Amino acid sequence: MTHGLLLLRLAWRNLWRRPHRTMIILLAVALGIWSMLTISALIRGMSTQYVEQWINQLTGHVLIHAPGYRQDPVIDYRMPVADAELETALNQQNIIGWTQRLRIPAVINSERESAGVTMVGIIPQQENGLSFIAQAVRQGRMLHDENDRGIVLGLHLAKQLETRIGKRVVLMTQDSAGNVAERGFKVVGLYRSRLQDTEKQFAFVGLKVMQKLLKVEGQVSEISLRSDALELLPAILKQLQQLRPQLDIVDWKTSNPLLNAMISMLHGFLMIWFVVVFIAVAFGLINTLLMAIFERSREMGLLRALGMQPRLQVLQILLESLFLLLLGALLGNLLSGLTLLLTAGGLDFSRFAQGYEMIGLSSRIYPVLQNEDWIMANLLVLGLGLLASFYPAWRASRMSVLKALGQG
Repeated sequence: MTHGLLLLRLAWRNLWRRPHRTMIILLAVALGIWSMLTISALIRGMSTQYVEQWINQLTGHVLIHAPGYRQDPVIDYRMPVADAELETALNQQNIIGWTQRLRIPAVINSERESAGVTMVGIIPQQENGLSFIAQAVRQGRMLHDENDRGIVLGLHLAKQLETRIGKRVVLMTQDSAGNVAERGFKVVGLYRSRLQDTEKQFAFVGLKVMQKLLKVEGQVSEISLRSDALELLPAILKQLQQLRPQLDIVDWKTSNPLLNAMISMLHGFLMIWFVVVFIAVAFGLINTLLMAIFERSREMGLLRALGMQPRLQVLQILLESLFLLLLGALLGNLLSGLTLLLTAGGLDFSRFAQGYEMIGLSSRIYPVLQNEDWIMANLLVLGLGLLASFYPAWRASRMSVLKALGQG
């Protein structure tokens, strides 16, 4: 029998000499990996939903504005509609859609109430796949086209204004000449959003109708696009910036630094949690191996006296550690898979809905486990756990044979 097979048998046998102790550390490893994978899936789900929510909030992956608009979103900062050259760049293969909008602050008045809103002139057909409004109308209808003379309001805004489908409201804002511009619109649709604040914030009208009202025919305040290849987003951004250096062209991270900071904070917390779990598992593993070595010191001394080399004793201890880690990792991955399967329909936090909406999240979170998180969690526990086992293995190889045989 080769040394390898003998060491494997010894390591496996020694592992179950104290089954209760082995099961405790095995469960610790499993729960460690389970917690790493489950929490990472929950955090990734939150961050993915948060980003998607922001992208759908009339943002897209890249925004094009006139300089100054992002700091002061008024009609003074506007730009011409996309020309043929820019349209060609926006119709490239990796861009799934783009649109142009006018977006400025306004006051809306009903028969009984008034409210401050963001008036958005849109091309309805181009919003499909770009923003939430394309599929959000729950009562009435969506605008037919950019010449539609109707208006679409949020359900909560309509409730606040005490208005409904078929009623007329008046929008007041400032036109390009600095004069007060107002116009009556018939409410043709009411939309529902995940966030109540969104329903209260945006009122949608046809782009050309709004351009005429503000006396800015042929001009818009923003161009928004979405891509299906996020890894190519920096290249797309750079290409557009080189094509139109006089415009303010940014990605979603730059347009909302608070969102980017929150995503970074969530990912930072995830890395801290991975380290905390590893440290806990490593200490438990080292303690278990040291106890096993202490209990078997006489046996190990006898093996050394019979000719076992120190390096083989090191390998034996490392094999015991590897068996523990592999079994724990297998159990932890199975528990994680079961947890993700049971939560595939989302986790309902509706009792905290108001708090979640304040930070831009839905009350239902869908866990998302990314491959890199799964690989990192398993490699961290298996690789660094095995590395941590070198200390007790080294201690075993340095043990005095005479002292070991003298124990017991």
